[in-house]
Amino acid sequence: MKTYRQVINGRSVAAVSGKTLIVEDPSTMVKIAAVPHSGKADVDAAVAAAAAAFPAWSATTPGERSLALLRLADALEAKRSTFVRAESENAGKPISAVGLEVDAVVDNLRYFAGAARNMEGKAAAEYLPGRTSLIRRDPVGVVASIAPWNYPLLMAGWKIGPALATGNTVVLKPSARTPITALMLGVLAQEFFPAGVLNVITGPGEDVGSYLARHPGVAMVSVTGDTATGKRIAAAGADTVKRLHLELGGKAPVLVFDDADINLVAETMRAASFWNAGQDCTAACRIIAGPKVYEKLVAALIDQVKTIKVGPTSAKSTEMGPLISAAQRTRVAGFVERASKKSEVVLGGAAIRAKGNYYKPTIIAGPAQGSEIVQDEVFGPVVSVQRAKDEDQILAWANDCRFGLASSLWTRDIARALKVSRALQFGTVWVNDHFTLASEMPHGGFKQSGYGKDQSMYALEDYTVVKHIMLRSE
Repeated sequence: MKTYRQVINGRSVAAVSGKTLIVEDPSTMVKIAAVPHSGKADVDAAVAAAAAAFPAWSATTPGERSLALLRLADALEAKRSTFVRAESENAGKPISAVGLEVDAVVDNLRYFAGAARNMEGKAAAEYLPGRTSLIRRDPVGVVASIAPWNYPLLMAGWKIGPALATGNTVVLKPSARTPITALMLGVLAQEFFPAGVLNVITGPGEDVGSYLARHPGVAMVSVTGDTATGKRIAAAGADTVKRLHLELGGKAPVLVFDDADINLVAETMRAASFWNAGQDCTAACRIIAGPKVYEKLVAALIDQVKTIKVGPTSAKSTEMGPLISAAQRTRVAGFVERASKKSEVVLGGAAIRAKGNYYKPTIIAGPAQGSEIVQDEVFGPVVSVQRAKDEDQILAWANDCRFGLASSLWTRDIARALKVSRALQFGTVWVNDHFTLASEMPHGGFKQSGYGKDQSMYALEDYTVVKHIMLRSE
C-alpha cells in the first residue's frame, strides 16, 4: 500500500493531525493507498498559500501562464501510462477507457493554454464626452475547486485549466474516494508553477469541503457533484457571497422519433449509457421512444447491451468495470428493485457475484413518467425506456425533469431537429449522437443541474470578474 501526501505551498506534506484515509480499488476491494485526512488547519494553510501566491501569479502575462500549462500538459502526456494505471486502480475504470480520459485532460490543458492568450472584450472608447472607458477581465482570486469521484483526473483538469489560465490560484480538493491522480497531478505541477499557485488537499467533503466553501479567504467555489452537494456548498458560501460554479446532477433524456435510425441509436447507447458503469451526469439514462419504434428499439438495445464485457479493470477486453463502492451498488440495486414492481426489467437487474462492486447492465421498460427511476439520478448502469404516444409527448416528458444538463434527439428530419433542440431545456443537445465532448465547446446545465460552464472560452468568463475603468480625457 502506497502513502501519498497533500501539496501545500509547493511542498508535499502530511495532514497536520497525522491522520490518514485508506483508499480501496473498487474492482478488488484491496487497500491500495493511504492519503492525508486533512482538517481545518490544512485548509487554512492551503488557502493562505494560495492567497500569498495570488498577487504575483495574477500579474503574470497570458503568455507566461500559457507556457506553464503547456509544460504541465506535456509532462502529463509523458507520464500517461503511470496516470492511466493509477486512475484505473483508484476509480475502478477499465484500463482501455482511462487512456481516453487522460488524453482529454492533456487536450483540455493545451486548449486553455491557448485560450488564455485570446480573451475578447469591448474596445476602449468614449461613451461619455471627455471620458474614455476601458474594460478589464481580472482573476477572481483564490478558487476552491471540489472534484467528484467519477472522473477524478478529468474533473481536476477541467477545473484547474481555466482557473490558472486566467491568473487565479487554486486549492483543489478531490473526492476522498479517488484522490490519487489529483495528488499526482499536484506534485507534477510544482515543477512548472510557483509555490502556492496550485494546492491539493484531501479529506471528506462534509469536513474539508464544507469548511473550504465557507472559508473567508476563498473568493470562488467550483464544484462538480450531485445536486444535494451543490446546494450545501451554495449555502456554505452564502455568508461571504462567494462566486459559485456548479456542475451538478443530470438525468439525460434520449428522444427517439419514429424516423430515427434505430440501429444507430442502440449502438450509440451501448457506450453512452454504460460508460464508467453509468456513473456519469450526462449518461443516456432515460430513453423516450415514439410509438412506432418502441418495440424495435427495446429489442435492439437488449441485443447491444447484453454483449458489453464486464470484468477486471486491468483486462484490455473489459468495457465496463465496477461501481465505486458497495454503498453505491446497494443504492443502484434499490432503484432497480423498486422500479421492477411497476415496470419490466428486460435485461440485467442484479449484482454480479464477484469480488468487487459489480452490477449487471440493466434495461427497464415501460416506467411511468412520474416514477423514481425516470425522475431521479441513479448513477449506475441502468437505462429506462418509455413509450410516448406522439412527438409532443416525447418533448414534454423530456423537459419534465428538475435536471437540465444534457440531452440527445434522434431523427432524420433536420427541421424537427432544429425545432426540438430549441425547445429542449438542457445545456447540451446532441443530434443523432450522445456523449461526445470537445474542449472548444461549453459543458454545463440549467435548472437543478447548476450553472457555469466548463471547457471553452465561456469557462474563462466564469473565472474572471469584469472591471470598468473610466479615465477623464479632457
